[in-house]
Amino acid sequence: MNVAAMYPGTFDPVTLGHEDLLHRAAVLFDRVVVAVAANPGKSPVFSLEERLELAGEAFRDMPSVTVTGYEGLTVDFARSHGLRVIIRGLRAVSDFEHEFQLAATNRQLTEDVETVFLTPTEKYTFVSSSLVREVAQLGGDVSAFVRPHVVEALRKKFGD
Repeated sequence: MNVAAMYPGTFDPVTLGHEDLLHRAAVLFDRVVVAVAANPGKSPVFSLEERLELAGEAFRDMPSVTVTGYEGLTVDFARSHGLRVIIRGLRAVSDFEHEFQLAATNRQLTEDVETVFLTPTEKYTFVSSSLVREVAQLGGDVSAFVRPHVVEALRKKFGD
């Protein structure tokens, strides 16, 4: 059975934790779309175009993965692109309540798309984009959390 999935998020910036989850998803699904959300409710550090470029570079060696931006409801994007599964990451118990609420809401909006939760490798359970942004903004070394091209983009954004 050919099952395609989407991995939605803001990816501001893309981290090694995101990459770890994507490698896991690529084993489970025939095709995975990394869907970078415009997300007007948040104020991302990187523009949508910059986030697409950073994610595209991070995942370029994964042939079953494509990166695209989107606006609007995640389930609408999934349905319009023939994606039957939404992949969400759970780093800790603290993520569960919010992710469960999103999954339940999406199920109410459509029964055509299912949510699957994946957990990262233990060494990435604490890594989040917001943590990476904060450390980078304060001049810390984030090279253990993101690829070198993202480190460079953060340096340019926050100054060195």
